[in-house]
Amino acid sequence: MKKVAFLFIFIIFYSCKQDKGISVPLPPLETVTKANTTSIDYAEGFTIINNSNHDILEIKSPWPNSEQTFRYVLISAEEAAKTTFMSDQYDGIILTPIKTIVVTSTTHIPALELLGVEETLSGFPGTDYVSSEKTRTRIENKEIRELGKNEGINTEVLLDINPNVVVAFGVDGKSKSLETIKKANIPVIYNGDWVEKSPLAKAEWIKFFGALYNKNKEADSIFKRIKKDYNTAKTLAKNARNKPTILCGAMHKDVWYLPNGTSTEAQFLKDANTNYLWSNTTGKGSLSLNFEVVFEKAKNANLWLSPSYYTSIEALEKANAHYTNFDAFKNKKIYTFSNTTGKTGGVLYYELGTARPDLVLKDIIKICHPELLKDYKPFFFKALE
Repeated sequence: MKKVAFLFIFIIFYSCKQDKGISVPLPPLETVTKANTTSIDYAEGFTIINNSNHDILEIKSPWPNSEQTFRYVLISAEEAAKTTFMSDQYDGIILTPIKTIVVTSTTHIPALELLGVEETLSGFPGTDYVSSEKTRTRIENKEIRELGKNEGINTEVLLDINPNVVVAFGVDGKSKSLETIKKANIPVIYNGDWVEKSPLAKAEWIKFFGALYNKNKEADSIFKRIKKDYNTAKTLAKNARNKPTILCGAMHKDVWYLPNGTSTEAQFLKDANTNYLWSNTTGKGSLSLNFEVVFEKAKNANLWLSPSYYTSIEALEKANAHYTNFDAFKNKKIYTFSNTTGKTGGVLYYELGTARPDLVLKDIIKICHPELLKDYKPFFFKALE
């Protein structure tokens, strides 16, 4: 996208369709960064800089430890036809509002639906993982094409779709498939919602999608409602009479993986006013402990949340008979989101949980402090049976 030749052709193409008018150069980056920006309350990974005839979407943390910042010009076709571009300062010129899009994570789909633009989704890698009934209907009607696996997107099908933009997520920014897509002059934007450090920061990435569709106000309004509901639930949890002790995770081979104390999972537990037994730990990624260490600390834990991928008490016991020695197992106080799935088996929490942290928090509060939300029915979490 940085090639001047492509941008020159781009301008000529649109100028041929409209009156050329006056050619207005896009300001240098050091000038536009002083302009107004869209209000971002929690997210640290992106910024939207607002200018008179365009926005600049800046992605600062597309993956962990990223040292690269990506910048994209978001501009209407009409304005693009009379604007020249300093292409060496930007990673892409994207015409808005988006008409067709490919996203690569199920966490992106709720944002499209919340904004009412789900009909623009034209391709997805791993459609069986999609849980949303609305989007599943479009998949079954062949309106959304299967793109294979995320780590190796079927570029032939994607190039045939020829979307306005591909929203990707990257572990390290290295992907042969995405490089092929970029060479075909299809903009690729990295979405780093999963890198954010708090539930509300992740949810705020709906503003990222709002910018692509010229729905900034709608995105802001949706996020404000989610933020309000989350904080209202958080405040309610402070009235709880007790703080149950919490165990999380389960063994994988010889290692027990649990959320560290600075993770978003631990933040949910803190905001739900619980005593997560590893809340004082820090670091990136999950904690990796042996069974003896976990058992010594959590054998009397009141509740056991998210026991990995296990979907029944029987499966948990069969995997490791030592699990039966935990009080939470004996008292059948184990809760999971793994049993709340879509039509083809996709786990709904992995799709909608990022966009709706208010529902996740209410679920945990209902489990831990049932007296506070008497009429609430958990959305994701269910007792393991």
